[in-house]
Amino acid sequence: PKPKWARSSGGEAGMHPSNIHDNAYAIGTVDFTGDMPVILGPDGPSLGGFVCPATVVTADLWKLGQLRAGDKIQFVPVSQDTAKAMEVAQRQQLRTLTPDPFVPQPAPLSTLDPIHSTLSAEQNGVQVVYRPAGDKYLLVEYGPQKLDIELRFMVHTLMLWLQDNKHRNPALAALKELTPGIRSLQIHYDSLQLLLDDLIAILKAAEQELQRHDDLTVPSRIVHIPLSWDDEACRIAIEKYMQSVRKDAPWCPSNIEFIRRINGLHSIADVKRIVFDAHYVVMGLGDVYLGAPVATPLDPRHRLVTTKYNPARTWTAENSVGIGGSYLCVYGMEGPGGYQFVGRTLQMWNRYRKTPEFEQPWLLRFFDQIKFYEVSADELKTIRHQFPRGHYPLKIEETSFSLKQYQAFLAQHQTDIEQFTPRRNAAFETELQHWIDSGQFHFDSEPASQDQSAGEQTLAPGCIAIDSHVAGNLWQWKVNAGDRVSTGQVVCVLESMKMEIEITTPESGTVQSLCRTQGQQVNAGQPLLILEQDS
Repeated sequence: PKPKWARSSGGEAGMHPSNIHDNAYAIGTVDFTGDMPVILGPDGPSLGGFVCPATVVTADLWKLGQLRAGDKIQFVPVSQDTAKAMEVAQRQQLRTLTPDPFVPQPAPLSTLDPIHSTLSAEQNGVQVVYRPAGDKYLLVEYGPQKLDIELRFMVHTLMLWLQDNKHRNPALAALKELTPGIRSLQIHYDSLQLLLDDLIAILKAAEQELQRHDDLTVPSRIVHIPLSWDDEACRIAIEKYMQSVRKDAPWCPSNIEFIRRINGLHSIADVKRIVFDAHYVVMGLGDVYLGAPVATPLDPRHRLVTTKYNPARTWTAENSVGIGGSYLCVYGMEGPGGYQFVGRTLQMWNRYRKTPEFEQPWLLRFFDQIKFYEVSADELKTIRHQFPRGHYPLKIEETSFSLKQYQAFLAQHQTDIEQFTPRRNAAFETELQHWIDSGQFHFDSEPASQDQSAGEQTLAPGCIAIDSHVAGNLWQWKVNAGDRVSTGQVVCVLESMKMEIEITTPESGTVQSLCRTQGQQVNAGQPLLILEQDS
């Protein structure tokens, strides 16, 4: 069922109510990308900007690997204690190779609070919320739901404190990974070694110990990066989206025009000027995979606010550059996505070798500043070939980022900022109301035709129907009527749930007819083609 949202939008995080300021994702979390839920596995992104209302417990993660397209699942709420007992029982079975099924007792939803505890602003100067994410992760959130770089500094100081004290406090040996977001820090820990209550007690004590002040300075670099504006790869992704996912989306056929409209700008040239003038400070890494940065302009007057695709794209070219909410992201690899395209750049992750820019596999660091300069699509193709091989040097300026100096900058330009922000917000609200009035706020995919005539016809002797095993969109035919095919050959590609699914033929033979047209919606069980088997 489609979720019923408790709010009308995500504000500066994005127009859809599922949009939030980017935070880290737990393995097994249920991530709502718009109205579409996706369970994130170990190959999922490190962080992102969508709400995650539930997480699969550790003892049941193995089940995710057994799911196939078309399967149905049902979630059962359990307590933290039950999740721990399930894991202990599972480990015992694996250790002894003795089946001893543990039957978990469902917990009434009324007894499960998504927030474990809170430090109020009166207690701590800024509110801190401790939010469990499954049984192995804890999300520590600072302040109100807004973009505030000072909150990111608070996250950073807690992360440094935990890293520094991990070798002093034996209990912190249970920490596995720390992943900062915009206004939060996700702590991955071993709940069999460290109880959740004990971890939160340590964190609350840390808040008393940490001396936060506005004179904080962190290392930074200004990294000059080429950008192919409105790159052809981005336009191909939009065309594919319109054909196979949502042909009448408000952000199509031009994401850049949509950005202009939703921000109340006069022309696309204004969008381009802002993107190239901005200094984007890197707030997080791993957004949509492989060291991909989530960044926001230091100057609030450069913050273009958009919404994310709903539903998401099934394909995005590697290193496409997009804006979602108030944030810019460079896609670390080819895959699905939802940010509004502005162009494409070079690699964020080097899978080849170390170079002067890649002392580690990822290019950027926390608090780096991205500064774009324009190149053509053809120039970018050459750069993308040269850069990972160490043959295209980047201009990188070593500097520092001072919170005190940044706050002074905001105060100096407060009048201009206060004039820009309401104008942008008014355009945003106008667009949102237009969506609501026109029925575009929620998207329902066009149902597949129930006409089963191709499948209901009497098949000639020696012929079989190859059916779709999942509901989706027929993205691409790989064969035509009359073609000879061999066993296991891909005959078409479906798009469903942010995935491309290849349909293969179970036998060799000749394609007698195609039952569906390219771009058409299909239901599970509907015939795709008729195959005349080899005699």
